[in-house]
This record gives sequence, C-alpha cells and structure tokens, in this order.
Amino acid sequence: MVLLFLTGGGMRGGPLHHQLQGAPLVRAARSAPRYRFYSVGDRFPAMHEIGAGGASVFGEVYDVPLAVLRDHLLPAEPAELELGVVELADGTACLATVLRREFVGADRLVDISAVGDWRAYQAGQPGG
Repeated sequence: MVLLFLTGGGMRGGPLHHQLQGAPLVRAARSAPRYRFYSVGDRFPAMHEIGAGGASVFGEVYDVPLAVLRDHLLPAEPAELELGVVELADGTACLATVLRREFVGADRLVDISAVGDWRAYQAGQPGG
C-alpha cells in the first residue's frame, strides 16, 4: 500500500473515483506551498513543483494497493501527467500524478494556483 494524493477526478464524488477500486480515504489534506496548480485544457488538474513562491493545493490522501496503482490508475492517466512524490503541508511525502516537465509552459495550461482546489475552480467556470 502507498499513500496517494489526488487533486482531481479521482477524489470522492469524482468521475474517476471508481478507479481506486475501493482504496480507503485516509484524509483530506493540502500540499506544502511549493507548487503551481494548473487546469490542463479544463479536462484535469496538474501540479508542478516550483519551491519558493508556490501555492498549497487541496486534495485527498488514499491508501492504495500497488496493484491498483499499476493496473487501474496509471494506465488511465493522460500523457501530460507522470507519477511523482509531493510534500503535504504537514511534511508527509505522498505519491501523486504531477505535470511532466515537457508540458510546463504549454498553451493549454491555465494557472489556477490562486484557487488551489480543482472542484472550486470547476464550480467557478461557466456551466460549473
């Protein structure tokens, strides 16, 4: 089992939550304030570590079996994301899907770091 920090559709009530295959929610959490948070074409969120001057991102921590990560979660991730390690506000390290470096600066990225919460961002969009 590994701790996995989710910030998008895999969270409770999200369209991808079923991919967790029943993995238990450990807690809601915020990341350390060292990330930029993006909407990728308004399809999914992505975190990118910048260190100083970053923002805190809201998400949920799950205790996920490695087989679920391998067989269900990672194969469903879009090309823009990869598995990485993030730091939570309390210093805990968690796996998370993060923005691949080659996509930093892509035109379809909208910086939503000031919101820091995918659901709140979506709710503020037309039709959200």
